[in-house]
Amino acid sequence: MWRLHLCLLVALAEPFLNSKKTYEYKYEGLVRVGRELPDLVESALKMRCTFKIIGESPQTFVLQVSTLLLQFHHFFSIYPSVFSPSQKLTKRLSAEFSQPIVFEFSKGQITDIRTAPGVSNTVVNIVRGILGFLQVTVKTTQSFYELVELGIHGVCQSSYTVEEDSNAKELIVSQMVDITNCQQPAALYRGMALAPEDKLSKQRGESVVSTVKHTYTVKSTADGGLITKAFAQERQYFTPFNVKGGSSRLLALRDIELLKVSDTTDKIVTGQMQSRGNLIYKTEKDLRPIPVVMINLNEPMPKILDLIKHLAQANIYHVDSASSTDILNLIQLLRVATLENLEQLWKQVSGNDEHRRWFLDLVVEVTDERILKFLETRFKAGDITANEAGQALVVAFNHLSAEPVSVALAQEFLTIPFSKSHPLMWNTVVLAYGSLVYRYCVYTDPCPITVVQPLLDMATSGLSKNSEEDMVLALKALGNAAHPSSIKTLLKFLPGYTAGAEKLPIRVQSAAVQSFRLLASRDPHSVSTVLYRVLTLPAEIRMLACMVLLETKPSIALISVISEVLLEETDLQVASFSYSLLKGISKSRTPDNQHLSTACNIAIKILTPKLGHLSYRYSKNVHLDWFHDDFLFGTSADIYMLQNESLIPTKLMLKGKMHFIGRILQFLEFGFRADGLKELLVGKIPQLKKGITDFATIMNIVSIFSLRNENNLPKDRPLLTAYARVFGQEAFLMDVREDSIQSIIKSFSPSAGKESKVWEKIQDVQKGTSWHWTKPHLVYEARFIQPTCLGLPVEISKYYSIINAITVKAKAEINPPPKEHLGELLSSDISLHTDGFVGVTKDHFVFHGINTELFQCGTELKSKIVSALPWAFDLKINRKEQKYEMNLTPIKTVTELFSVNSNVFSVLRNIEDPSLFKITPMMPETEDSQKGLPLARILPTSRQCADAKIYGTSVCIEAEAKRAHYLHEYPLYYFLGHTRFSYQLEPAEGAKPIEKIQIQVTAGRKNPPRVSEMMNLRAYCFHVITVKALGLSPPAKPLGYEGVAFYLPTAQRDNIEMIVSDIGEEANWKMCANANTDKSQTSAKVKAHLRWGAECQTYDLSMRVSAACQPESKPSIYTKINWGALPSVFTMIGQRIQEYVPGISYIMGFYQKYEKNPERQAAVTVVVSSPQTFDMRVKIPEVVVLRIHHMSFLFQICSFMNYGSENCACSCVFV
Repeated sequence: MWRLHLCLLVALAEPFLNSKKTYEYKYEGLVRVGRELPDLVESALKMRCTFKIIGESPQTFVLQVSTLLLQFHHFFSIYPSVFSPSQKLTKRLSAEFSQPIVFEFSKGQITDIRTAPGVSNTVVNIVRGILGFLQVTVKTTQSFYELVELGIHGVCQSSYTVEEDSNAKELIVSQMVDITNCQQPAALYRGMALAPEDKLSKQRGESVVSTVKHTYTVKSTADGGLITKAFAQERQYFTPFNVKGGSSRLLALRDIELLKVSDTTDKIVTGQMQSRGNLIYKTEKDLRPIPVVMINLNEPMPKILDLIKHLAQANIYHVDSASSTDILNLIQLLRVATLENLEQLWKQVSGNDEHRRWFLDLVVEVTDERILKFLETRFKAGDITANEAGQALVVAFNHLSAEPVSVALAQEFLTIPFSKSHPLMWNTVVLAYGSLVYRYCVYTDPCPITVVQPLLDMATSGLSKNSEEDMVLALKALGNAAHPSSIKTLLKFLPGYTAGAEKLPIRVQSAAVQSFRLLASRDPHSVSTVLYRVLTLPAEIRMLACMVLLETKPSIALISVISEVLLEETDLQVASFSYSLLKGISKSRTPDNQHLSTACNIAIKILTPKLGHLSYRYSKNVHLDWFHDDFLFGTSADIYMLQNESLIPTKLMLKGKMHFIGRILQFLEFGFRADGLKELLVGKIPQLKKGITDFATIMNIVSIFSLRNENNLPKDRPLLTAYARVFGQEAFLMDVREDSIQSIIKSFSPSAGKESKVWEKIQDVQKGTSWHWTKPHLVYEARFIQPTCLGLPVEISKYYSIINAITVKAKAEINPPPKEHLGELLSSDISLHTDGFVGVTKDHFVFHGINTELFQCGTELKSKIVSALPWAFDLKINRKEQKYEMNLTPIKTVTELFSVNSNVFSVLRNIEDPSLFKITPMMPETEDSQKGLPLARILPTSRQCADAKIYGTSVCIEAEAKRAHYLHEYPLYYFLGHTRFSYQLEPAEGAKPIEKIQIQVTAGRKNPPRVSEMMNLRAYCFHVITVKALGLSPPAKPLGYEGVAFYLPTAQRDNIEMIVSDIGEEANWKMCANANTDKSQTSAKVKAHLRWGAECQTYDLSMRVSAACQPESKPSIYTKINWGALPSVFTMIGQRIQEYVPGISYIMGFYQKYEKNPERQAAVTVVVSSPQTFDMRVKIPEVVVLRIHHMSFLFQICSFMNYGSENCACSCVFV
C-alpha cells in the first residue's frame, strides 16, 4: 500500500500552476558582502515583498509585486543588525513593479517574460530572480539525477536529490547548480580579451569560486506539485590571489514561502507588452554603471562641461590627486551622451587647448559605434591634428567593444585620406585595426574572414609592388589580428612555401615569422608545422622561428627533434640563440611552462656539452621568471639579442609578462632593428667587428651622420626601426632614417642659423615661455559580471587610471644674444630662470559586490600613488670660462614627492539619495588595530627624517600600516587595512633660515692653489672639475661642501683623484679618494684608496682588484681589501658578517679551515678551472673559505669570452 501511495505522490509532484487560481507568496532576499569575520565591517542589502501569481490561461500567468521594501546596512558580522529602509529607492522601484508582468509557464519551465515598455532591465532581472523558484525539474523515478537546463545563470548543469516526507505528502528537492562550466553562461567578461586564460595556472588555484544551492518543498495536490517553500543560497568567494589564502565573500539568500491559494475572481488588464526573453539574466549592452562611482546621469551635457573645466583648472600647477576620481565620473557621463551631444561638446571645447585635450583624451572611452562616428567626422573634416588623431584612435580602437557594427565602422578608417596624411598615424591606424580584429575573434567563433580581408589585401598589394614598408606594416597588423585565415597569406612571404620569397628583404621575412606569435596559442598545430620547415632559412629567420615555435608549447617529441637539429647546426648564432631559449624555459617556474620546462630540461642536458660554452658574443636569450602559488601571481621577462659578425645587434627585444588570476598578460614589449645602421657603420668602421675600445671610434660614428651625401644607404632603407607592443599588441612602429638624424644634427649644429627650429625656441625663451601638458588615461577596465539567484548582478571590477601632468616656465637672458648662428652661444653669458612641476597620479580600484544603476553594495579597494616634483631655480652659464652656477630656493613648506595610500572599504551607494552614501573602512579605526605589516617591522618608527641643516632642508619618510589580522598564510589580509607611505621634503627643524642653495661647477685644466698644496701633486692636471654646494644666509659666511676631481692620465695608467671637504670657519672634515687603472694588455689592475675624517687622517680603506688572462694560464681575478681605523658601525657590521661566515659557507657548499691571516685584510681569489666552473678562495682574519669547481651564472655569462683564446685579456677587464 505504501508503494502505491509513493507512486501517486511522485506522479503528482511535477510543479504545476492552475490557471484558475491565484497564488500568494512572501519573498525575502538578502545580500551580504565582506570577510565574515567578527571585527570587520560588512555591507548588506535586504529586499522584501509579497507577490501574486494569477492565471490568465493554462500557460499564461501574471506576476503582481506589492509591499516592496528595500533596506541597506553596514554592520559587524557577529552583532545583530538593524537595516535602514531606503524610502526614495523603494518608491522608485515600486512604481515599476506595480505594472503587471506576464510570463509563460509549462511543465516547470518559464519560456517567455513580457513587461510594459518602460520597465527597466534591472527590474526585469529581479523578476527573473523571483520567478526562478518555479524553474525546477522533478523526476518521478529517480532520487538522484543530473540535467543540463536553463536558469538565471544560463544553460548549466544541475544535480538533483529528491527526498520524500510521506507524512506531510511533500517532496524535498535539492538542486546544486554548477555555474562555473555553463554551456551558455549568463556571466560576462569585459576587458580581458588580451589576457588569455592559462589552464595550467587554474589547476593551482582559483581566484573566484561560486556555489549555488536550491531547496524546494513540493506538496502534492490534485492538480500536480505545488511549491510551498523555495530557499536558495549562493556564495561567491573572490580574491586577487588564490581563494585558499583568504577571500572576500558574497552571500546571497532568497527565501520564498507560500501564503495562500485562492480562486481567481478578476482578470488583470495588462495593456501593451513587450517580450524580455526567457529566464536567463540579461546584461546591459553598454555596462553603464561604473561600480566605484555613482553619479546621476540625467542631462549629461552641462555636467560633462563642468567636469572638464574643473579637471583642466585643477591640474595646471600641480597634479590634483583629490580630483583624479572625477575621471571615472566624466567617463560615465560621456558614455550616456548621444552622438549629437558629442558633436555639440566638441564645438564648445575645441577652441580651448586645455579643454580640447581633456575631452579628446577621455571621449575615447565611449566604447561603441558613437566614438567611431565622432572620430570619422573629425578625420574627414580635418579639424584635429595628426598627433591628436593618432592618440585618440589608438585608445579608441583598443578600448572599443568588439561588436560587428564597430568592426565594420573601423574598417572605414583604412580608406579615409586623412589616415595616410602622416606615416606614423597611418601605422597607428593599421596596427590598431589589427588589434580590434583580434579582440573581436576572441568572442566570435568561427571568426569571419571579412574582418581581416583589408589587411590581407594590403599584404598582397605590398608584395605585388615590392614595397618593403607596406609589406612590413601589413604583416605586423596581421600579427596583431592573429586570424587563422591569414596563414595562407603569410606563407607567401616565407621561402620554402612560395617561389621567389627568398629574394624578399630579411626584414620582411622576419615580420612574417613574427606574425605567427599570437597564432601560436590559437592554432599551435598549424603554426608549429609551418615554423619547423622554416628552420632551414637564413640565420635570423631561423632564430625568430625557434622563438615563436616555443610559444606553441611543443611536445617533448618535437623538442627532441629540435635538439637533434641543433646538434648538427653549423651556424653558432642560431645554435647559441636556440640553446639559450631552451635553457631559459628549462628553469621556468610559471604554470604555462610547466610541461615544456621538463622537455627543455632534458634537451639542455643533451646540448650543454656542445653549446654550453658559447659566450655572449653570440645571439642570446635571457629569461627570468617567478610564480607564487598562494598569490597566483608571477612575472617573467625576456631579453632577445640577435646578432651576426659585428657587435651591433641585428635585433634587440625586451618583453615582460604578468601572470595573475589564471591569465597571462604580455604587459610591455620593446624592440629595435638595426640592419641599416649596422650596414652603414660596419662598412666604414671595421673595428666594430671586434669591439668599441676607444673614444676616437665613438666620435667616428658621430661624424658619419654629420657628413651628408657620402653614405650609400638607399633612401627608403631605415637605419633603425623601433616598435612597442602593449598587452601583446603592436601599437607603435617607427622607422628612423638617415635624413632624420642629419636633420637633428644640423638643427643643433653650431653653424645652424635662423632657419633652425632650435633658434626659434631660443628666441621664445628669451621672451619668456611656458608650456603645459596633461594626459589622463584609463589604462584598463576589467569587469566580470555574474547574476545571483536574486537577479542582482555581482560584479568584480578592476580600474586603473593615470593623470600625467607637466608645467614648465622659463625665461633667459643671453649676453650678447646670438645674431647669426647658434655657435655664438658658446661665448655668451646665459642666465636662465625656470619653475614648474612634473607629476603623476595613479588610481587603482577593485570592486566586489552588487552593482546596478540604482544602488551598489560591496567591498572596494582604493589605492592611490602620487609622484610630484616641483622645481624653481636660476641657472648661470659661462661656457667660455667653463663656469656654471645654479641657485635654488630652499623648501618653505612640506612638499610631498611620493606617496602611497591604500585601504579597503565597505560601500553602500543609492542613486535616489546620495546623502545616504556610506563608505566605511572595512577595518574600523580602533585603538587595538595592529600594526603588523612587514613595512611596520622594517621601519620601527612611523616617521624618520634626515636633516641637512646646512641647506635648511629635511628629507622625511612617513609610514603607517593598520591591520586587524597578521597571518602569513592569508595574503589577502595584507590589504585589509589602512596603508600609507610618503616621502617628502620639509624645512629642517632648528636650522638657520637659508636664503638660497647655490651649486657651483667649474671645469678646466688649471689647478686651484689651495688644492694643489694639499695634494702636493707632481703630475700635470687634465679635465679638473670643482663642485661647490653651499647654503647661503647673508651676512653669515657660506656653509656647505666642496668637491674637486682630477683626471691624471699617463702612458701606463689612468689616475683619478677626488677631495670632498666641509666648508666652514672651523671645519676640518675631508674625504680623499684616489683610483688608478693599469693599461697593460696582459692583465688588468685597479687600485683605490679612500681616507676620511679630520684632514683625511681618521679612517682609511683601500682595495686592489687585478685580473689576469693569458693564453698559457687560467683566467683569474684577485681582490684584496685593507683597512686601518674604521667607524664603529663598520666594525660592528664586519664582526656580524664574520660570525655568519661558517654557517653560510656550509650552506653554499664551501669548506673552511682556520689560518692566522692579517687582522685588517680580506682577500678573494677566483680562478676559472673550465668554461663552466671556477675555484674560489676567500681569506678573512682567522678563516679561509674554499670551494672547488663551482658552477656560476656570472662566469657562464662571459665564459671569459672564448676561454683560452688570445682575446681573453680584454674580456677579463669587462668582467
